[in-house]
Order: sequence, then structure tokens, then C-alpha cells
Amino acid sequence: MILRSLSCRFLKIALCDAAEPWKLGSQDPATPMMQGIIDLHHDIFFFLILILVFVSRMLVCALWHFHEQTNPIPKRIVHGTTIEIIRTIFPSVILLFIAIPSFALLYSMDEVLVDPAITIKAIGHQWYRIKFGGRRASTQPYEYSDYNSSDEQSLTFDSYTIPEDDPELGQSLLLEVDNRLVVPAKTHLCMIVTPADVPHSWAVPSSGVKCDVVPDCSNLTSISVQREGFYYGQCSEIRGTNHAFTPIVVEAVTLKDYADWVSNH
Repeated sequence: MILRSLSCRFLKIALCDAAEPWKLGSQDPATPMMQGIIDLHHDIFFFLILILVFVSRMLVCALWHFHEQTNPIPKRIVHGTTIEIIRTIFPSVILLFIAIPSFALLYSMDEVLVDPAITIKAIGHQWYRIKFGGRRASTQPYEYSDYNSSDEQSLTFDSYTIPEDDPELGQSLLLEVDNRLVVPAKTHLCMIVTPADVPHSWAVPSSGVKCDVVPDCSNLTSISVQREGFYYGQCSEIRGTNHAFTPIVVEAVTLKDYADWVSNH
């Protein structure tokens, strides 16, 4: 029984989308937006390899033709119309192939849904000494605006960082919170990000979302998580001491589980 419990906990860790030691690539995409970012990265990397091969060949040829030992009498190439046309048109074509998908992805990332299924507000706060025995803890309040009929019946909660000396078995160090942001999978969401007192950046790498905002302003972004799981992020804005220890945890569940969670809260 104990082994089964431990295996389930470690399986949960393996399914979490979070940073890993010595990880070179991006996290597995959880949204179409992040999938588009990864695809664009791969496409640009293909052109970079072509440019690397072409430039390397040109350098090797230049070293060969102008080396005093292997070629004492170098070739006198002063002007070449063909190569000048190629070196002008070829980079332009490459930039065109890169610009078209990048502009399409950029506009799709900035597009905000007119009629989202759920609207959630994330509020960034400075550090407070109000929890965990008077120690500093970062808070990230969330507000589900669609269910706010009055102040007494509003669905709001605070998400506090789990201190590094108080994690449970299976929790990620300095990335776990006591109350996760629960969202339904395969549902279009609208995130409203606003700060209370300091600049804030709501960022979840596996979702391809990084929404920056400054005090007295709000920002919007759309998100649609395509699979269930736990997605970890952090505030990416410099906002005072220990600003890096502001974790963001998104838990994507089925629509039925989300309805049960809303009814319980």
C-alpha cells in the first residue's frame, strides 16, 4: 500500500509540466499557442542550419583560395553579378519565410476572445507577513468573475507559496502553492491580469502565456489548455526582494470535475 502511494505521487510529479534540471528545450505544449511557438522555433532553426552550412562553405572556400601555401596565385574575383544577385535575393526569401508564420503567430497570441467561456482575474501582490507563522509568503489572489453575484457570494481565493521548509512528499520545491488555479481543459478562458501595488507578470511556460502588467493598468490574454495536468510558472517581473519566488500553479481538470469544484467553493 505504501509503495502504491509513493508510485502514484511520483507519477504525479512526472506528469507535471515544470522546469527540470539540465533541460535544454521547451516544456511540452499544453495549448495551441505554445505548440505554435515550438513549431516556429523548429522552422527558424532549419533556416539557421542552412545559413550555417552556406556561410561555413564560403569561409572554407575563401581560406582555400587565398592561402599562400596551397594556392600561391589566388583567383582574382573582383566582381560577380550572379553571386551578388543570389546573396541579395536569398536572404530576403528566408526572411519572408520566417516573417509570414511569425506574424500570424504574433497576432493570434494578441487576439482576445470576444465571448470566452470563463473569465478569471489574477491579481499580483507584494510580499506579506501574514501566513506560515509570520514568515514572508507570496500571494497571488484569483477571482472568477463569472460567478460574482455579490461580495458575499464571490468565488475568490488567495494562492500562497508553500515555504521551502514545509513541502509535502511529491511537491515541487518553491513552485507549489496551497490553492491552485483550477480550470477546465479544452475550454476557452480569458485571463485578466492586474497588479495591486507592484508590476506583475503572469507566466506559465507550458501554456505559452506571459502577460506583463504595471500598476493602475490591466492586461488581457486568452488561454485554452488542451490536456489535464499541473502546469507550473512564476512571476517574471522584477518587483522587489524575492520576486522570483512567486509561483503560479494551474490545474487543468475535466469539465465535470471543474463543475464539482465550483459548486464546492
